[in-house]
Order: sequence, then C-alpha cells, then structure tokens
Amino acid sequence: MSLNLADDQRFALMKFRRSVQDILQPHHDDHFLLRWLRARKWDPTAAEKMLRNSMEWRKKWDADNLDNWDLPEVLKNYLPYGLCGFDKDGAPALIVPFAGLDLYGILHVVTQKEFIKALIKLLDTHLKLANEQAKKHGQIANQLTVIFDLEGFNLKQYLWKPAGETIISAIQMYEANYPEILKMCFIINAPAVFAFAFSIIKKFMDDYTISKIQIYKNDPVKWKEAVLQLIPRDQLPAHFGGTLTDSDGNPRYTTKICQGGKIPKDQYAKKVDKPTDNYTTVVVRKGGKLEFDISAPEEGSILSWEFRSEGHDIKFGILKKDVANGTTTEVIPVRRVASHQTDEIGILTCETATTYSLVFDNTYSVLRDKKVHYSVRVLPPAPVSIMQ
Repeated sequence: MSLNLADDQRFALMKFRRSVQDILQPHHDDHFLLRWLRARKWDPTAAEKMLRNSMEWRKKWDADNLDNWDLPEVLKNYLPYGLCGFDKDGAPALIVPFAGLDLYGILHVVTQKEFIKALIKLLDTHLKLANEQAKKHGQIANQLTVIFDLEGFNLKQYLWKPAGETIISAIQMYEANYPEILKMCFIINAPAVFAFAFSIIKKFMDDYTISKIQIYKNDPVKWKEAVLQLIPRDQLPAHFGGTLTDSDGNPRYTTKICQGGKIPKDQYAKKVDKPTDNYTTVVVRKGGKLEFDISAPEEGSILSWEFRSEGHDIKFGILKKDVANGTTTEVIPVRRVASHQTDEIGILTCETATTYSLVFDNTYSVLRDKKVHYSVRVLPPAPVSIMQ
C-alpha cells in the first residue's frame, strides 16, 4: 500500500497504530487511521483520544448493528436525500433537497435520538459503498460528494429550539465520528438568510469540513458549471444539469432522490416531550391580554418567536410601534392560533431599527385563563454574504 507520507507523518502513523491496536477491526487499514491523524493535525495522542471516544460512541449507539434496524416509516418516506450515482473519481454522489426537510414535523413523530440514529445508519451505509468503490478506483473514491439544494429554504423551523438543537447535534456527531470523509459539498440555491444560518453552524464544524464546502446563490449557470466539473452528466439528475430522469421525464429523479415534504399532522405523536427550559411562562387572564415591547436595534435584525399554550388556543399578533407619533401598525395580524396543538413559530426580518409589540390576546375568552410558554429573540443581521 503506497501512502506517500513524509517521514514524520509515517512515524506518527506507526505510533498511532501501536497505541490503538487493541480496538482496531480488520477493515481499519492505514487509510482509515490517517483520517483521524489528519483531523488531529498528526498528533498521535490526540488522534488516539478521538478514535477511542468514537469507538465508545459507536458502542453506545450500537452503530455496527444498525443494518438490522429499520428506519422509522416517516424517515423512509420524508427524509430528503438519495444516491444519484458517482463522481468522476468513482466516489458516491448524494443529493439532499434540504428545503424538503420538515424537521418540525419529523420531531413530532420520532425522537431526536431516532433521527440521529437514522443519520448514523445512512452515513455508514454510504461509507461502506465508498470503501467498495475505493477497491476499484483507489482511495480518491473513498469519500462522499454531496449536493445540498436549498431551493425554497426557510429559516423559520430551525428557530424552533428542538429543530435547531437537532441540527447542531447532528453536526457535532458528524465532526466527532466521521473525520475527513467529505470530498466536496456543493450548497446551491442559497438564499440571503442562509448566510446567517451558516455563520452559526460553521462554529461547530472542523476547518477541513468548511474547506470542502462551496456555497452558491440561485445562479444555475455558476453552480452547474462547478458541479459538472466533478460529477458526470450521466450520473446527475437533469434538474442539476445532468441527463438522469424518471421514466415519466421528471428531471428531479424522484425514484432515487426522495424530495421530502410536509409530514401530515395525523402522523404526529399524541404526546411530544416539550421542554420549557429558556421559555418564559405567563398566565393571560380571561378577558385580558398581555402586551410587551421588544427592540430591534439594527436594520436587518431577525425577530423570532415560538410559543405554546396549555389546553386551549389563544390570539397572537405583532405590532410595529412608531415611537415618534405614538401609532402602531399590525405586522402580524392578531388572530387565533392553535398553539395548544403544535408549537407556533415565526420569523420576521426587521426592515428598520424599531420597536415591536408582541400581543397575547385572551379577550375573547370569558371563562378560561390561558397559560403560555414563550421565547422571543432578536438575532443580529445576517453577516456579509459568503456566497458565490
């Protein structure tokens, strides 16, 4: 096996292999070990700690036996992803129509643990395929090429805490246990608000991962040119510049690439664990209302909210206040929302620096007080665009 390593790197590999000999499995060759060494900048001690932690993590999740675990039905039908073919070097090429991910709906059907477990199973499945490809095409095929399509992306659901926390947990899981498996990631059709989202999630990413990500706005000419440099047309759906279509001519190749979609509410679990950490709890008296101000100090700030009520619905709306003349304008009309059935979440981009007034209105109810758990945040404007 030719490894083209400098002498100090070869020595680090020998030292690393000796130190982890007791936990290695037959398929853990030098190329496998080099992933962990590179991830820890050729420090054998740090790489050993990372690998041992990952091995313990795999035991905890029973990761080596997930072939025998069936994905929950909702993930089989609604998790947007698929293998479209192989790139020019033989590496598996995956497409993720990310805007089709209804994580809010999914987490009302399965637990966060089941969702992460599914990601482990899928990652391991595609890595096994990459390993088989490497036997035919060399180590350059032993990684994954991925297209994340953000066409139609909406930040709203990720400001719901369980959804945001799940995405962060998934990234942390990936970084700690799948070092250096990404060959290239094209993020295409990225809207302006994605720059804000990426500025948060990249804090949880390794420099290597970030270096393999190319982000493109909704400019098909640019991103198709980049994608086609790496993935042949006959391995790519027509929607992305290739030649693959379904038998009915569908350019998205949906027989292989699940598009996701909204989870029907009749599939939601009857009881969902809803933590109240970091929420404010108030009681809105029968026949009364609660109104409070929140300041958006900068143009382009993002006002986000999420709340739920116990037992019964409530009216909710947002007013924009003109402090100079004392007038208010409805930005989100005050209306009844079924926040006792599913969490109400929302997002508003502030066009000017101003003050908003949030209203919980219970004046229509003369019999019942309403208990409401809410969280309201003002996030800074999206950073300067990082997109091509």
